[in-house]
Amino acid sequence: MVQQATYRILISGGGTGGHIYPAIAIANTWMEKHPDSEVLFVGALGKMEMQKVPEAGYKIVGLPVAGLQRKLTWSNLAFPFKLMKSLSQASEIVKDFKPDVVIGVGGYASGPVLYAAQGKKIPTLVQEQNSYAGLTNKILAKRAKKICVAYPDMHQFFPEHRIAYTGNPVRKDILQLAGKREKAVEHFGLDPERKTVLVLGGSLGARTLNQGVLKDMKAFDRDGYQVLWQSGKFYFKDMLEATQKAQLKHIHLREFIKEMDLAYAAADLIISRAGALSVSELSLVGKPVIFIPSPNVAEDHQTKNAMAYVAHEAAVLLRDQEAVGRLKEKTDEVFDNPEKMESLGKNIKELAKPLAAEAIVNEIEQLIA
Repeated sequence: MVQQATYRILISGGGTGGHIYPAIAIANTWMEKHPDSEVLFVGALGKMEMQKVPEAGYKIVGLPVAGLQRKLTWSNLAFPFKLMKSLSQASEIVKDFKPDVVIGVGGYASGPVLYAAQGKKIPTLVQEQNSYAGLTNKILAKRAKKICVAYPDMHQFFPEHRIAYTGNPVRKDILQLAGKREKAVEHFGLDPERKTVLVLGGSLGARTLNQGVLKDMKAFDRDGYQVLWQSGKFYFKDMLEATQKAQLKHIHLREFIKEMDLAYAAADLIISRAGALSVSELSLVGKPVIFIPSPNVAEDHQTKNAMAYVAHEAAVLLRDQEAVGRLKEKTDEVFDNPEKMESLGKNIKELAKPLAAEAIVNEIEQLIA
């Protein structure tokens, strides 16, 4: 006789690591508490969740849904047809899987799935990672039973009585950085006497950050810094050619850094984009950060994420258009003020939510109860 799953949890959304990794963290935390449960993910066909979710050990079903492009393109003509097909498929998935609760983490797939669940009176939970809510989540939240947010003051977007201020779930290894610096220095081949600047542009890379480091890398090397630099997949080949040509001993280029706990442990200062997941991770790390928000995201939410931290004197902001030419100058400003460095690290740590996944799981349990 096949044992029945205790709970059936449906998680939908994706598109970027900022949506996928929190979703996987929620699933992992749920399964630790309720190992007899069944978890099913729903993503968008062709997006990175279709690879990353199975790698994490979960089943995923793909919908043909896609977003509207901001400029006129042929793909926009197909949008209504893909949406209708996705709504129909989402309804079938919800009907067949019979979830106890449906969780939307943002991204194209979360819209049709939560809409279908809400139509069938199944409790839904929305997890909003950013400080500025996206349009889909604002619509879905009207009928969601709970909205879990990562920033205070989100009542401007959502009904206040249904908001839970939980934070964004992040990878567990980031919570234990103490005592890892020596191992990190050895792992990345760093100089233990030099100040380490960690530059992160996300898994695909950030053009402006890469150009900024490229322009200032000789000055970084000359003035006693070392740079641990994740260029991202799109830019690695060009950056590699440039660094090999320059032959700078203290510029350490990587396409992608898998051992993020060691990278954070090695860093004295971090330069990063301000995506929701990055901001949440960096809060837990508790080190001085210069945010360079990407201007190429919906509703400019990276700038809003960064500004929420600048308002608490928990980070330094450098505008994208100023990054090429002012990266080294801004780095010097932070390092030249040890008191500011200390307060930046302390203030950002105070905004951390290390038990975010557990808090969200508690909310899910209450919905099912």
